[in-house]
Amino acid sequence: MPLLYTIGKLTVAPTLRLAFRPHVEGLEHIPATGGAIFAGNHLSVADELLLGTVVPRHLAFWAKSEYFRGTGVKGAFSKFVLTGLGAIPVERAGGRAALSAFDAAIPVLKAGDLVAVYPEGTRSPDGRLYRGRTGTARLALAAGVPVIPVGVTGTDKAQPIGTRVPRPGKAKITIRFGKPLDFTGRSDDRTSLRAMTDELMAEIQKLTGQEYVPRYAPKRTEPTADPTTDPAS
Repeated sequence: MPLLYTIGKLTVAPTLRLAFRPHVEGLEHIPATGGAIFAGNHLSVADELLLGTVVPRHLAFWAKSEYFRGTGVKGAFSKFVLTGLGAIPVERAGGRAALSAFDAAIPVLKAGDLVAVYPEGTRSPDGRLYRGRTGTARLALAAGVPVIPVGVTGTDKAQPIGTRVPRPGKAKITIRFGKPLDFTGRSDDRTSLRAMTDELMAEIQKLTGQEYVPRYAPKRTEPTADPTTDPAS
């Protein structure tokens, strides 16, 4: 676990748990060792903070590459923090540029680390669960690791879209981890990737109870920082 991440676990994490008081289920499904992908629904920017807080191991998130290339004191600090947290840089342009981050995640997973992704590609605009993009399944096959479904509820009330400051206590927050999905040996053709993705989204829905929408979530004006959710997938 990176040093800065460890420090955050000992300082920031307890504060967040005390403020939000998340109810956590299924921690037994998190492997003690070895790489794995955490794939969950996405209701709020608070999802990432709380997921990192309750997962006992290091969890690598995607971060926009410009945060690693900033200038001056602010830029240097941003690069220091993200590098210290073990974040994976991704190009905002998406497409071929974003695939470099996809490739960078494979050795991270093969080395035994954990990576978090959001198959919907963006935060849900209305609290419903939207169709997942196939990048998560593609990454799991390429790295040879299981996918752990994650279901989060209540964060959209604690920090609604457009709200910069979270409001702890506004809703009960629950984080559920499902049984790992092993896609080893499955084909990576388009039909198989779609089938695996639909299977994953069905497991996430079981954990959240959200209404499922069989179409992609509408794009937000701010591009996603997750290359596994690129529209081309």
